[in-house]
Amino acid sequence: MLSAEEFGLLFETFERTAFRLETLAVYDVEEEREEFEAFVAGKPMPPEWHDNPWVRSMTNRGKSVSRVHVLRSPLTDYLRYELSAYPGNITAGESIGIVDLAEQEVSGLPDHDFWLFDDTDAYRMHYTEAGQFAGAELLASDRLADYRRYRDTAQAHAVPFAEYWSRHH
Repeated sequence: MLSAEEFGLLFETFERTAFRLETLAVYDVEEEREEFEAFVAGKPMPPEWHDNPWVRSMTNRGKSVSRVHVLRSPLTDYLRYELSAYPGNITAGESIGIVDLAEQEVSGLPDHDFWLFDDTDAYRMHYTEAGQFAGAELLASDRLADYRRYRDTAQAHAVPFAEYWSRHH
């Protein structure tokens, strides 16, 4: 099981593509707590919200970063916060889609988060019940076909973020 620091190094070493499937309604990220509280209080968000430097650090090197967030309306405060940051990720070059299970049922998706790097390495993300990161597990190569299929299923059913947001915001 990789720690957050060890897992973070993968974003410097992948060569072409990084895909994430998100499934939680709340992520408890220590570095986001103050910003989240400011968001809920209606305060302005920092400048990096308009062009995410972390995403840009990858896309400026010609790497593709994408995600599909599987959620269910109505949105939690945390999801409103997270989705409000997505336009800055998109400006920085990330492709984001949304699958709202309140609008469509999709079979064939896992009930957990994962990252798929370069179509060759799949990592299952582990979280506590409160949404705190607990580690990333490199999955055996015989599971890659499953995780590629999960990615493809999620992308096939996802609505582009801008379309989803314009209907729900």
